[in-house]
Amino acid sequence: EVQLVESGGGLVQAGGSLRLSCAASGFAVSDYTIGWFRQAPGKEREGVSCITSSGGSTRYAESVKGRFTFSRDVAKNTVYLQMNSLKPEDTAVYYCAAFRLRLAICGLSPQLYPYWGQGTQVTVSP
Repeated sequence: EVQLVESGGGLVQAGGSLRLSCAASGFAVSDYTIGWFRQAPGKEREGVSCITSSGGSTRYAESVKGRFTFSRDVAKNTVYLQMNSLKPEDTAVYYCAAFRLRLAICGLSPQLYPYWGQGTQVTVSP
């Protein structure tokens, strides 16, 4: 059974940093494309970043480029989202998601991903 469990969310002041983790089970992160998404109250879920199964390519939403970094530890079967220079508009529930396709470029559309974690809340105060 494919499972994704996020952790690392919390309350942080603007300008601060957080590192989110997403522990995968039931599959190898090296076989799946994985993405990070977020959903703020009253807004649609949006793609933040993704990584291909090979780990050779990542993508970022324009709003987080230069501030967020997607990484993974294949040995721990875990992916991470390092978030620096956080802004109040980054406040949202953050989700990791996965789908089993090996692509040269990953996608940021939530509709591509059938497997989802339960989410972790990130709150950035002014």
